[in-house]
Amino acid sequence: MPVITTIADLKRLHKRRTPKMFYDYAESGSWTEQTFRENTSDFDQIRFKQRVAVDMTNRNTASQMIGQDVAMPVALAPVGLTGMQCADGEIKAARAAGKFGVPFTLSTMSICSIEDVAENTTNPFWFQVYTLKDDDFMKRLFDRARAAKCSAIVITLDLQIMGQRHKDLKNGLSAPPKFTAASIADLATKWGWGIEMLQTKRRFFGNIVGHAKGVTDPSSLASWIAEAFDHALDWERVAQLMKMWDGPVILKGIMDADDARKAAELGADAIIVSNHGGRQLDGALSSIRALPAIMDAVGDKVEVHLDSGIRSGQDVLKALAMGAKGTYIGRAFVNGLGAMGEKGVTSALEVIHKELDLTMALCGRRDVNKLDKDILLIPQDFEGRWQ
Repeated sequence: MPVITTIADLKRLHKRRTPKMFYDYAESGSWTEQTFRENTSDFDQIRFKQRVAVDMTNRNTASQMIGQDVAMPVALAPVGLTGMQCADGEIKAARAAGKFGVPFTLSTMSICSIEDVAENTTNPFWFQVYTLKDDDFMKRLFDRARAAKCSAIVITLDLQIMGQRHKDLKNGLSAPPKFTAASIADLATKWGWGIEMLQTKRRFFGNIVGHAKGVTDPSSLASWIAEAFDHALDWERVAQLMKMWDGPVILKGIMDADDARKAAELGADAIIVSNHGGRQLDGALSSIRALPAIMDAVGDKVEVHLDSGIRSGQDVLKALAMGAKGTYIGRAFVNGLGAMGEKGVTSALEVIHKELDLTMALCGRRDVNKLDKDILLIPQDFEGRWQ
């Protein structure tokens, strides 16, 4: 068993073990991947203020996200195709999150269904939905989430149309996948992954196949996806979708102060500052760079979370110190899942937690709920360059 000290360690194992088309799906962005890269590089521009001779005993990383107790202000982000990184991947990730004490968010485009995850885990999880045109399907999706005792809904607003991801096109990643000679040759080298996939019945989009009208098998899925997303989405439609759910609602994909204000006015319990991990609008600001203006606009009106670019506990600390009340890891936990299954997700969470805890202490703070910008050194042009 290799010694895991960073998310990068898990990423290397993930790449070695998982077929290229699925690894690239996780580790890529749209178009030139500028935003994908800057999501992480902009975090690197922020520095910490080291403090000494400060009492570091009795440190606390426990907090709350939308009123739910968490071991640290980190949730597992919704990631599509998680069950192709590792057999039954969504179930394994949800189990690891539940045991660690952080929320797991299941994607609509998951391989394991809502029911699969609910039947094989003990902790309530969050469910992410896209803005789809079919009201009947959406209502049934919400009903299924209620039956599974999901404790919150995350509505993704930034995928009315799908950004072009060059690596996915070249790898033949579609629904269902279009295998090329190169991808078949690659699959043949990933025998451990293949053996596990042969042992599970969950290999297709479990929330869609058999549930959406006209989608009875994987071959009919592509045409449904092409027509399903609501290109006419507006804030009135967002309000309608929110009313379909009788519990906490989180709106994901907010990158503009005016959009944040509108989300707060609609009564969202939280918003997620997110550019979809750099997989939608290439050339958009990084999430951490967009955060200050959104905090200024709505920081006291709605709970603000941050997603996209977080690869370490230090990144988590920077986002929290800049005002976010919660953060999300996507690629970081997927790296762990692809590397070592459930144990890998646990390792990812342990790495993030240790980095968060130790860095907080070395900055002279003991409580994750009492952070502010005073622990940071932020470039003078970081928050104002683009205004």
